[in-house]
Amino acid sequence: MRNLKITIQYNGANYCGWQKQPDSLGIQGTIEKAIHDITKEEVKLTGSGRTDAGVHALGQVANFKLESAIPANKIPNALNSKLPKDISIIDCVEVNDEFHSRFSAKTKTYRYIINTNERNVILDKLVYNFSRKLDIDKIKEGMNLFLGEHSCISFCTNNEGDYIRNIYSFTLEEKDGYLIFEITGNGFRRYMVRMIIGTL
Repeated sequence: MRNLKITIQYNGANYCGWQKQPDSLGIQGTIEKAIHDITKEEVKLTGSGRTDAGVHALGQVANFKLESAIPANKIPNALNSKLPKDISIIDCVEVNDEFHSRFSAKTKTYRYIINTNERNVILDKLVYNFSRKLDIDKIKEGMNLFLGEHSCISFCTNNEGDYIRNIYSFTLEEKDGYLIFEITGNGFRRYMVRMIIGTL
């Protein structure tokens, strides 16, 4: 049985998030169904992390075990022919048995975009609209406080499990009225990034 790593892009506006749920449409379940449609195999797709409802991905990694001999480089086109237009497999490679998308991940990066202009209906589901004046210098000052290893319990929805996180970089780019935050760390808890940005 082969271990295959795929890289995925998706617009998460129509999904409950990554995780497969019985009564909601998730990214994981949608891709698993496409794999079954192509190979007739029941697989469990393991993601590098769980994204929340409405979160998008430019390059999320996942892996699954497959018996089919279909070449790895043929899998993206095959799956994309079965997937909805808001999910795309952009790469697939065969990896060793030890590879695990979640536990092998070294870093994760989230991008959060705030529109300070008038509402843009084209980008409405890709950004957060906030037209009030913001103190950018104060925001940047606050961003520096998150760098390094800290307890992030104040930015988690519950205090169960491991809430110690290491933030490696946190940047802010201003472009035509858009504030583009990028935060990279060794992992993030549920709602953690949006809670950090909201606090700033």
